[in-house]
Amino acid sequence: MAPPSTEHTPLIASVRVGAPHRRPRYSHNVTRRFCTIACSSTLAFFILATIISVAFYPLEHFPHHRHRHDHGWSTLSWDPRKVTYDQLRRIILDVPSSEKAEEWSRYYTAGPHLAGKNLSQAVWTKEKWEEFGVSSQIVAYDVYINYPVDHRLALIEKQEQEDKASTWRVSYEASLTEDIIEDDPTSSLDDRIPTFHGYSASGNVTAPVVYVNYGTFQDFEDLLKANVSLGGKIAIARYGGIFRGLKVKRAQELGMVGVILYSDPGDDGDITEEKGVAPYPEGPARQPTSVQRGSTQFLSIAPGDPTTPGYPSKPGAPRQPVDGAIPSIPSIPISYVDALPILKALNGHGPAAGDLNQYWTRNIGLRYKGVHYNIGPTPDEVVVNLLNQQEYVTTPLWNVIGIINGTIPNDVLIVGNHRDAWIAGGAGDPNSGSAVLNEVIRSFGEALRLGWKPLRTIVFASWDGEEYGLVGSTEWVEEYLPWLNEANVAYLNVDVGVKGPHFSASASPLLDNIIHSAARSVLSPNQTVPGQTVFDVWDKNIRTMGSGSDFTAFQDFAGIPSLDVGFGSGAPDDAVYHYHSNYDSFYWMENFGDPGFIYHKAMSQVMGLLTAQLADLPIISFKAGHYAESLEKYVSKVEDKLDALISPKAMDVDSMSEEAISELRGSHRETSKVVDANAYNPRREARILKEDLSRIYKSLGHLKAEGEQLDREAEILEGRIREGIPWWNLPARWFLVRDIRSVNQRYKYLDRKFLYADGLDGRPWFKHIVFAPGLWTGYAGAVFPGLVESIDVEDWENARRWVGIIETKILFSASDLAVRK
Repeated sequence: MAPPSTEHTPLIASVRVGAPHRRPRYSHNVTRRFCTIACSSTLAFFILATIISVAFYPLEHFPHHRHRHDHGWSTLSWDPRKVTYDQLRRIILDVPSSEKAEEWSRYYTAGPHLAGKNLSQAVWTKEKWEEFGVSSQIVAYDVYINYPVDHRLALIEKQEQEDKASTWRVSYEASLTEDIIEDDPTSSLDDRIPTFHGYSASGNVTAPVVYVNYGTFQDFEDLLKANVSLGGKIAIARYGGIFRGLKVKRAQELGMVGVILYSDPGDDGDITEEKGVAPYPEGPARQPTSVQRGSTQFLSIAPGDPTTPGYPSKPGAPRQPVDGAIPSIPSIPISYVDALPILKALNGHGPAAGDLNQYWTRNIGLRYKGVHYNIGPTPDEVVVNLLNQQEYVTTPLWNVIGIINGTIPNDVLIVGNHRDAWIAGGAGDPNSGSAVLNEVIRSFGEALRLGWKPLRTIVFASWDGEEYGLVGSTEWVEEYLPWLNEANVAYLNVDVGVKGPHFSASASPLLDNIIHSAARSVLSPNQTVPGQTVFDVWDKNIRTMGSGSDFTAFQDFAGIPSLDVGFGSGAPDDAVYHYHSNYDSFYWMENFGDPGFIYHKAMSQVMGLLTAQLADLPIISFKAGHYAESLEKYVSKVEDKLDALISPKAMDVDSMSEEAISELRGSHRETSKVVDANAYNPRREARILKEDLSRIYKSLGHLKAEGEQLDREAEILEGRIREGIPWWNLPARWFLVRDIRSVNQRYKYLDRKFLYADGLDGRPWFKHIVFAPGLWTGYAGAVFPGLVESIDVEDWENARRWVGIIETKILFSASDLAVRK
């Protein structure tokens, strides 16, 4: 057979004429060569990219020298290509100004900005952030909320006529408004918002009234034990102690038909008219007609849109019934001036407050006005008519989200404040925080202009709908939960940034040290001692995380370590803060809350430093050992609770703080439980459970050891970073980068390890086994809530179940800390 023609063979010169032809080993040589070259190129690219990423990993962001106080007084020579961490700190301390904070406050408080009705402010905020140099967008959700239509509160009395016929007459008609104050322009706006409760039920009820103290669970238990008739009655309660929605919840459960809430000046301490202090605007005491608006959603069951529990309220989302999430009986808020005739109508009816116990006579402040604080109920011929008409709609809310992209992939810090308010003003709540957030963003915008870029991506958030039930932030977290679970390092919240001169904080224990660091670095506006810092004048108390602001979904649902900071009030000589009232106004702030806006500037510096430390240091600034120590303290609080059951002791209520009383009285026991006294002994069960706590202590020993080891690893790495490694020493840099990532991963996910998929008993939205709002407090944080709530209802079997859950989670967390990633 003749050989095949080689006329078109590219390699013809290498083929001997007449030699037998060899069939190619592979039929697709060109494809094979292409794939080989492509794979080789790709591999080479990834190797080169890895070398570059390791060689130029931004280790130099770490400060080479640490100072106890760095107030930014020195002049810097800027390198436009790079801003070091120390230079960033000085920008943050130098840029914020009281004048700018006052400008932002004046804008936000100039008109009403109720949730779902503040699009113009959302657009203004977005544009302002972009002006500062931060790319921003508006993210909308369609949520279920209510707006006020009509209300009425009247005291009606039956009168006998001479012909023995009887007629009913209105003896008092409540104004349900706040006085117009000539000096305060906000109080006279034509479009000011009426007094009402968010998520309250519409209704028109007429019934006798009962005074229920603060309306806590235990207050109602006291009334049941005193055989006070509650069913079919209207409750009148003073604000304080617990979240307002839980007052309505318990009244509803006991068959009451309506709730009236008022602010008692007895809770204002020494700053009262009774003690000779002039009311606002002449002085710092409470304006008598001030009314606290607010939400009555059952916040400790679940926040967010009640029709979309656990998932975002996007257009077309399925809607759930709201039964059990919001009240079914009407409620309204009133001033103490409007409350006086109703409280006086109770005089002489039913037991007096002092006939119950010491909790009922603490801080009662209207005796000088002729109120005897009788419980009631009023007789059938003295009744109250309560009308509450609300319009429920599904309407958009608008979150503003700003982003500064970082250089480390998949590490994100979120910093937020809400923008909506119950009133036109809101100078303290929330717009002191809004002004602070603007100044923080303006500071970072200046750093960006000078060439800075953070290690971690920073997301800034201006939430809408917080006041109704943390709606905007909760829906956003529910939508982006998978991404947040993977990427979010921490959430920093500022709500009421300033309402007084006293620094306060609540936080996951992982974040305690960065609060200390920031507070040490900012000069206090209170310079009674020259040079003293915020830390120097602070009581150093960091409260546990509960609820009541936008950190809730991050900490309690997503397991993301969070904090909330601000300058508060409450000292004996502080001006009364008109919470959720028209008098939380710009005029009040500039004359009583923060004259000169100097605390706004300090809060901006604190928030800026907190953000910088978490966003721009190679190693996440957490302390795992401190976290374990805090959990040990939380377990000891559970022990104290059991000890109180085993050996009850008398308590001096007058010397206790409001927080301690709220925690104590937030606990509850079901009165309907029927037990065999011979078979059931609470003291014995409490002793047995106390012994079981040793298992938790033992597991915490492992967690503490591993946490402290992780902290030591972090300190060693910080030292290696400071010493510096040349970019060309790739092996050393590779090992350092690997170790940094390992430490950061273990820090980042520590709080997530305490999430329990099934959630807390009866409120599965709350997933964290360490932190949650108290079931019957709402705002105040409960620790190990599943265990504590089981003790409260004396369900010892369930309590032991929670001991097992807690022990397992702690051991799992300790094991995870010990594994290098």
